[in-house]
Amino acid sequence: MLSQSQAEANVQAWGFQNVFTWTDRPNAHYPPHSHATRTTHLILQGEFIITYPKDTNPMKETFGSGSRIDVNADRIHEVWIGEQGCTYVVGE
Repeated sequence: MLSQSQAEANVQAWGFQNVFTWTDRPNAHYPPHSHATRTTHLILQGEFIITYPKDTNPMKETFGSGSRIDVNADRIHEVWIGEQGCTYVVGE
């Protein structure tokens, strides 16, 4: 597993200007929303569950440690956090 500083350096190397590490409490939920720019999430610990409710056949996908999730600008998405919480590096 990458250290926080290694993970943040990786996300910066992918071309993201604003990079930070975030931790969510267990079972947190973010209702459908979007961002003005493309974002990435590099999971350090825990589970990150995402769906795209405006898709034709929306499905929930679960990601764990080491996974990268990219979300295009203006794409509506909804997120749940697993039972152990989740720590991830965000790139914007």
